[in-house]
Amino acid sequence: MTEKPRILALIPARGGSKGLPGKNIRPLAGKPLIAWSIGAAQASRHVSRIVVSTDDAEILRVAREQGAETPFVRPAELARDDTPGMDVVLHALDRLPEFEWVVLLQPTSPLRLAQDIDAAIALCVDTGAPACVSVSEARDNPWWMFSLGEHGRLRSFLPPEQRPVRRQDLPDLHALNGAVYVARTAWLRQSRSFLTDETVGYPMPPERSVDIDTLFDFKRAECLMAASATSPWSL
Repeated sequence: MTEKPRILALIPARGGSKGLPGKNIRPLAGKPLIAWSIGAAQASRHVSRIVVSTDDAEILRVAREQGAETPFVRPAELARDDTPGMDVVLHALDRLPEFEWVVLLQPTSPLRLAQDIDAAIALCVDTGAPACVSVSEARDNPWWMFSLGEHGRLRSFLPPEQRPVRRQDLPDLHALNGAVYVARTAWLRQSRSFLTDETVGYPMPPERSVDIDTLFDFKRAECLMAASATSPWSL
């Protein structure tokens, strides 16, 4: 990067959560969950500004305590269960139009590191891609997935005649892990999605790819953070 672009790190954190109430500020390894995403953005070499988008007064307070900015309060109509995530991003970009790039960091991915953020941004620049999303190797391959039909009978999700017999012959597949989304803001306004044929993927290891939706996910993140005395999660 010869001329350093203006890059916004946007952390969306609404107050309501059905799977794990209050999860965005629930203590994880001594810090509120959202603090891990704020800390990763603060350690990034490329992020210009860190903004939290929320409708919740307590999340606003915690975000400010952790060093993030909260220049606006998300309106209630953008904080419902069925609110598209892209609407939240575009709402923030409308209020902060000076940025060339946006990095979306979901607070439910606390094991993502600053190096992941910077690598995803660099991948966009190096490849000329307008967007990058983080992925991890798929744990469950769709070739071995089934639906349950009448009387519990298995129905292959993909054509059974094409199913590999051996695990070693399964295709190499990756899935979104929810940790990092990067895009040029002008391109994102037109595409209204981080995912198009132009998007590149940044692979992350499974130990940094936990996406917290449930208490089980939360406990798994706690275990991973505590697994090593030289843990990288010591922001």
